[in-house]
Amino acid sequence: MRGLFLAVFALLVVAGDSGRYAPQLISNAMSVLLPSHQNVDNASSESEETSTSESAQSDNIAPNSANTTPENNLRDNALALLWLAAKQGSDTAQAHMLEIFESAYNNGFSSTASIEKDTTTYFLEKLVSLENADAAWLLYQILGEEGASERFMRLAALGDVAEAQLAFAMSTDSPEKREKWLIRAASQEYLPAQAALADWYLLHGQQQLAKPLLAATATLDMQSAFKYARLLWGEGDTSEAKLHFKFAAQKGHQQAKKALETIKLYSPYSVAQAIRQSNDFSWEGGANCLQRVQPFATSLATIMRAHELYQSFNDDSRLRNLSICLAPPIWLKTDVLECDANYKRMGILGCNITPLANIAKKGKFSHAVVVAEQGKANVQNGVMYLDISDAYSVFVHELAHFAGFADEYPIGKGMANKLCDEDGIEDFRPPNVVVDTEYWYAPHETVDNWLAIDPATIIARAKTCTVLGLNSYKPSRRITFMEHHDSGVIPPLYLVLWQQQLEKQNAQRPISMNFFQAFHNSGNRKEAAHWLAEYEAFTGTK
Repeated sequence: MRGLFLAVFALLVVAGDSGRYAPQLISNAMSVLLPSHQNVDNASSESEETSTSESAQSDNIAPNSANTTPENNLRDNALALLWLAAKQGSDTAQAHMLEIFESAYNNGFSSTASIEKDTTTYFLEKLVSLENADAAWLLYQILGEEGASERFMRLAALGDVAEAQLAFAMSTDSPEKREKWLIRAASQEYLPAQAALADWYLLHGQQQLAKPLLAATATLDMQSAFKYARLLWGEGDTSEAKLHFKFAAQKGHQQAKKALETIKLYSPYSVAQAIRQSNDFSWEGGANCLQRVQPFATSLATIMRAHELYQSFNDDSRLRNLSICLAPPIWLKTDVLECDANYKRMGILGCNITPLANIAKKGKFSHAVVVAEQGKANVQNGVMYLDISDAYSVFVHELAHFAGFADEYPIGKGMANKLCDEDGIEDFRPPNVVVDTEYWYAPHETVDNWLAIDPATIIARAKTCTVLGLNSYKPSRRITFMEHHDSGVIPPLYLVLWQQQLEKQNAQRPISMNFFQAFHNSGNRKEAAHWLAEYEAFTGTK
């Protein structure tokens, strides 16, 4: 027993006389905060509590806590001792404090033995004053984006805390700063930062910079595996790409599953191969296929989208009675079509479609759909252009343009000048729009047709000619799919008008007109003459 009292006495001497000695401060504090590491009995703990409290209170550094139980006071005073050691430059003390605070944060400050949130933020702010980057990041996480100062996140980022560097990168609107901090975070082999930097490079068309990052994360993250597979496929490494598609699909990546399904169904063709492949598909005869539409794709991403559109059309009961036939898409090799998101500087998607001419001769399609990577959807005579982000509703909207329907949203000034007067609309005669004249609507035959189909038709204001300040009208009060493709409806009257237009071949502009114009402009008289004859035969204008 005498030996025990000597030990306790020695501990008190060390705590009192060596109260500023960092290792001793750490030892005293940790014996309270981690009691399982103690080598003394309860009597020793009671003595240390007195010493710890006195040492902390002498510097007035223990926080004022609302919960003033003896246990909390003891923990707060022990933390104060760690802070004294940390202030002396002890990395060990700072590490112990961070470990304790992070554990409390991860437990939601819910454990009865846990450090309180206010106590945690109090001491973390003190550690931040020592420019402790990890403390700054933990404090930022605890306080949240709104409650924390950006200073905490920036300090953590400057201190090479990868999580903070990623957060700082994503919080800035400056492209230069974002890339800089993404690079710094990714250089620490932080997986989310590597994936984010790869996305950044892909967004800016820097595939070769993205490739090593995706390679590093492809076996750990299904999204990276999918993107890496697409990149490899684009480079022609199809075998390796399939392996990564399979990995991503096994992890539950739906697009990877669709990619594998699409690869089984389609292969990229040259023009010659596509011509030979035309023998595998035949159109329905007669009135069932008054419009024969052939989709084309130029990459794995676009053939996936084209296949989805093909499936959606076949499942769309609304259009089932229309005399439109849609062939399975043809996947062309990347060098076949030259496309541009700003075609002829018009701000719309377009392609040089002359390579499709020989396929059209064999395939006998009247219209084409080209799905490209990026660009604004539009219809140019008998060719529809879509990009991979366009929904099926966009396809249906553009498909109606093939039959001569006009937009019911405000059209551009150039088109409005052609359409929105009595003479101009007589040339176009859209089935769904008429304009004001001095006496009535024009064309009056269009209104007569609406009323013949449904005498209860309500003629309502359209927005088509708004840009010129002119009135235009449509046969429905409802917002239709020609005004808002995503939320608009296809009224029954419009389906009747659509079928009527299909039966008027001279109301359409088939792809033969595109080919005629393209070959005429390039000086190829023979091909131009061929396609002019095809156009006249289709429209009955010969």
